[in-house]
Amino acid sequence: MKRWFLLVLLAALILRLVGISSRPLWYDEAFSVLFAEKGPQAMLAGTLGTASTADGQLSTVSAGAASEEHPLLYYTLLWLWMKIFGQAPAAVRALSVLFGLATIALVFALGRTLFEDKTAVLMAALVALAPFQVHYAQEVRMYAALATFITAAGLALWRGMHGGSWLWWLIFAVMAALAQYTHSIAVIYLVLLALTPLLARRWKAALAAGLASLFALFLYLPWLAQLPSQLAKIQAGYWMQPASPGNLVTALLSYVTNLPLPSTWLPAGLFVTLIIVALAAWQTWRAWRDSRHASQSTDGESSCSNVMHGLWLAYLAFAPLLALYLVSQVQPVFVERALLPAGVFFWMWVAWSLMRTNMPRPVMAAALGAVLVGAGMGLIQHTTYMGFPYAPYAALGDSLAQRLDLGEVIVHSNKISMLPSVYTHRDLVQRYVADPDSSGSDTLGIATQHTLGLLADGSIQAAANQAQGVWFIIFDRAEAEYLSAGYTAHPHLEWLNDHYRLLDREQWGDLKVYHYREK
Repeated sequence: MKRWFLLVLLAALILRLVGISSRPLWYDEAFSVLFAEKGPQAMLAGTLGTASTADGQLSTVSAGAASEEHPLLYYTLLWLWMKIFGQAPAAVRALSVLFGLATIALVFALGRTLFEDKTAVLMAALVALAPFQVHYAQEVRMYAALATFITAAGLALWRGMHGGSWLWWLIFAVMAALAQYTHSIAVIYLVLLALTPLLARRWKAALAAGLASLFALFLYLPWLAQLPSQLAKIQAGYWMQPASPGNLVTALLSYVTNLPLPSTWLPAGLFVTLIIVALAAWQTWRAWRDSRHASQSTDGESSCSNVMHGLWLAYLAFAPLLALYLVSQVQPVFVERALLPAGVFFWMWVAWSLMRTNMPRPVMAAALGAVLVGAGMGLIQHTTYMGFPYAPYAALGDSLAQRLDLGEVIVHSNKISMLPSVYTHRDLVQRYVADPDSSGSDTLGIATQHTLGLLADGSIQAAANQAQGVWFIIFDRAEAEYLSAGYTAHPHLEWLNDHYRLLDREQWGDLKVYHYREK
């Protein structure tokens, strides 16, 4: 079975290398590179700083914008990684690939601990194939690392609960602290993990879990002291809306097919998702029912143990989703990518339902077919999708560098296209306009802008700066949002049309480029 696992790991690596160089870095990824390259001291200033610490040069930008809100472990690892491997797209994404493979190895280890090798291999295979997992194992963000640390914490907790030495509780504490230093949303997973011994009524293990959690909290103290101010920044300037019941559906779609999907594929994606969830849930109920009837027989204890293990995986797949939804009713923080660790446990639960619940062979064939269809849809979409927020930033930058005349400026409508363009062309002078105060979308705060050395202009007038010509870059989506709100044109374009003469308009993927000259 180890040979089969190695084949799964090789297949996972191949899937995670497809398109790793060809797909352009989008805003979040470019931010990660540009921020991490500044080093730990500058990142601390950019994360913990506030509007009041910035100098007068930055006063044109909204004071309500939040600084970078994530802890700095991933960025620090990326900083070290880039010192060794450089900043090419494949190089910076390879760190997440490594975390993605580590998660699959941990899934196999946890599967062997809970069940047997055959089930463990299927669990690893389903996680390896899941488009959601493939996607974020290719992004220059912290979510693949979060999935690794949470899965490792789950393995350590289980081993500690079931007769493991104190070393497993120490590993749980360390993994819990690392997860918290990776993403603040880790607290939801860790609380649910720590509750496992209580739910299982294993009081000695509950005490050990409590002590390990306290030690993890002690390790997290340096950042915990900053958490209130970080939460206040999120409340002041975070871009999200409160979660709706629809987010629960999109989360399940993310687990199975990943998002976005083409609109014509959505019904099929939803159908496949519901089939997989329904079949796994039905088998879980049947296994639980049968285990109760078998509790008096000689193999009853084994049957009950098998079902409890499966229920634990279901708990870790769905409880974080519901918890994040409930938290988001108070503070909107619901993003599907933060559920990447729950997606790992989801596929472990599905694999258990296929292998350990006496699923009838025709039903198993249907379930596996649904899994393959969902994975195929998601992987095809992931490898071919080049819509928002992706764009051919490198080619556009090359073109502008050749055509930019003396006295002209390049202006981005906002940071979403600015940062990826800066990543591809460091020597090309470019400017961007701050998000409006009322947009609720500006999480690139003043202190963070100062660390990046990329200061937003407060208006299109300031960005144009009386230049003889303007190359204005804007996403189609930004224009469409204003048009759908009843505006006749995007305000930036309206001002440029009033003060300049439009020479040309070009389409670069989902980006429009307007070339203006003075009247």
